[in-house]
This record gives sequence, C-alpha cells and structure tokens, in this order.
Amino acid sequence: MLQNLDRITFDLQIMGGKACIRGMRVPVSLVLNLLANGKTSEEIIDDYPYLEQEDIQQSMLYAAWLSQDKIIPLPQKRERETAS
Repeated sequence: MLQNLDRITFDLQIMGGKACIRGMRVPVSLVLNLLANGKTSEEIIDDYPYLEQEDIQQSMLYAAWLSQDKIIPLPQKRERETAS
C-alpha cells in the first residue's frame, strides 16, 4: 500500500523524519489531528492553501495503513520444571 502514497514523505532534515506532506513542514499528524477535531477538508485547505485534497486523502490512507492489526507470533517460553 505504501507505494501508492507518493505524497507522504520522510526526510530526517524535515520535522525530524516524521511523515510529512510532499516534503513540506506539514506533518501528516497535523492533518489527521485537524480532521479528528472536526475540520473538513475544505476548511483545512482554506487554512493551509498549499495543501491539496489528495494530500488529505493520502494522510487518511497512511493512518489506515498504520492502524492495521499485525500479529507477529512469538515463540512460547517453556515453563521450567522446578526440582524440589
């Protein structure tokens, strides 16, 4: 799925490597926080005119990808038998 998220970028020189929008100092977390607090895409674009609808869409897709449950089975530890 990440290959379709071409607007989400990571650069250690920008915002410490956080997921950002198109190499700008706009973290994906900011966009998601605005959406979570009730802002519409149109309101976000009005407040941040350098963002585009596709930036907001990909931010949500990235969040969805991150939230997928991934189960990694770990080897079970054997209980040690105690010698009494």
